[in-house]
Amino acid sequence: MTQLSPTPIKDALQSAAPIESVRVQGWTRTRRDSKDFSFIELNDGSSLRNLQIIAKKEALPNYADVQRLNTGASIVVEGTLVPSQGKGQSWELVARDIEIVGGADESYPLQKKGHTPEFLREIAHLRPRSNLFGCVFRVRSRLAFAVHQFFQDRGFVYVHTPIITGSDCEGAGELFRVSTIDVKNPPRKNGGEIDYAQDFFARQTYLTVSGQLEAEAFACALSKVYTFGPTFRAENSNTSRHASEFWMIEPEMAFCDLTGNMDLAEKLVKYLIADARKQCPDELELFAKFVDKELLARLDFVIERPFQRIPYTEAVELLKKSGEKFEFPIDYGSNLQSEHERWLTEKHFKCPVTVFNFPKEIKPFYMRSNDDGRTVAAIDLLVPGIGEIVGGSQREERLELLEDNMRRHNMDPADYKWYLDLRRYGTVPHSGFGLGFERMLMFITGISNIRDVIPFARTPGSAEF
Repeated sequence: MTQLSPTPIKDALQSAAPIESVRVQGWTRTRRDSKDFSFIELNDGSSLRNLQIIAKKEALPNYADVQRLNTGASIVVEGTLVPSQGKGQSWELVARDIEIVGGADESYPLQKKGHTPEFLREIAHLRPRSNLFGCVFRVRSRLAFAVHQFFQDRGFVYVHTPIITGSDCEGAGELFRVSTIDVKNPPRKNGGEIDYAQDFFARQTYLTVSGQLEAEAFACALSKVYTFGPTFRAENSNTSRHASEFWMIEPEMAFCDLTGNMDLAEKLVKYLIADARKQCPDELELFAKFVDKELLARLDFVIERPFQRIPYTEAVELLKKSGEKFEFPIDYGSNLQSEHERWLTEKHFKCPVTVFNFPKEIKPFYMRSNDDGRTVAAIDLLVPGIGEIVGGSQREERLELLEDNMRRHNMDPADYKWYLDLRRYGTVPHSGFGLGFERMLMFITGISNIRDVIPFARTPGSAEF
C-alpha cells in the first residue's frame, strides 16, 4: 500500500469537502483528555490556525503513549477529515493512526501562555513555533515574493551585487572589515602600518553597506535594475530600528529624474502593503489584535491616500514653528531625527511624507547637485510609526561635478575610476533608492523592534544562534 502524501494543515483547513484518508504532520500545541479520547491541537507552520485531531482510545493501539504527548512533540497523523463540532473551525481530523516522531519533555519553553518578545529573543531557535513569530516569518516570506513580483512586472532586471566590497558607498566609515590577516602577527610595511597588499584580496575590503554603486553600472546597460540582499553596518547603535545585518531593496533606473524616483518609491510602499493585506489576512488580524490595535486602519490609510511631498527647507520651517519640545533641536542643515520624522507623519500631515532636496552637506557624494548650489536631489520617504523607510536620490551624472563632490568628501577619484567611467561613456540622468526590508516589515506588522522581524538578529554585542 502506497503511503499518503502529507497535506499541509493550511490546505486541510480550507478543504471544500470531507476527505476519507488524509495524512498531516506537525508539532503538538496542546492536548486535553476526556475519558476515552483526547483532543490534540496540531500546527505545521503552514498557517496560524491549528488542526484539531481527535484521538480515540478504541482506534489507537498506542493511545497510552498519545496521552503522554507534551506541547512541542512532533507527530504524523492519518485519518478522516470531517466537519467539526467545535467552535471556530470547519474541519477536524479523526485519527486512525498516530506516529510519535519526536517527544518533548516538560522543559520545552513554549508552553500555552503569553511570552514576552524579550524572552522569545533568548530562544530565537524556537520562537518561530509561537503564533506571533510564525505569523511574522510567513509575512516576511510573502513580502519578499511581492518585492520581486513588483519589479519583475515592471520590467526590472534582478542583479546580485557583491557582499564583499572595496568601497564605502555611504561614506560613513562604519564598516565590517573582511580579512584573512593573522591578527596576532599581521604583515607590516616599513612604517609599521599593516600591509593590506598581503591580505586575501590584496587590499582593504569590507562587508557591503549598499549594492547601489554596482547597480548603477547595470542600470547604465539594462535601464531598470534592482538588488535585494543583505547589507551590513558596524554602527554601535542599540535602538529598536537598527541592526548590524539587514536586507535592502535597491532599484536603480536610467533616464529617470527625482520625480520618477519618488513615484516608484511611493508605488512600491503601497503595493507591498496592499499585497500583505490581501495575502496574509489571518496574520495581520493577529497583529491587530495583540500587537497594535490601530494597525489595519493605518495600513488602509496609507494604501488609499496620496503621499504628501515637501522640500526639506519647508519641513524644517514646519518643525521649527511646531512649538514642540524636541530632544534634538532642528535647524537648517540638521539631519531629520526619528522624532522629527514622526511629528511630520503622525501629527502634522497625518499620512506618509516624502521629503526632498536636502542640504548637500548632510548627504553622500553621489547625489545630484541642484541648480541652487545648496541642495541635492535626495528623497526620504517617511511613514507613521517608523519614520524613514526609504532613502534615495537622483545620482550625479555630470563627471566634473561628481569628481568635485568626491574631493569635497575627502575621497580620491582615482579609487573610483570604474564608477566615474559610467559618466564618461554615455552618461544619463539616473535615480534610485534603498528600502529597508525589515523597516517595511515593522510597518506592516506593527512590531516595534527590528530584532523581532529578522530570524536571527545581529546587533552590537549579540551574534547568537
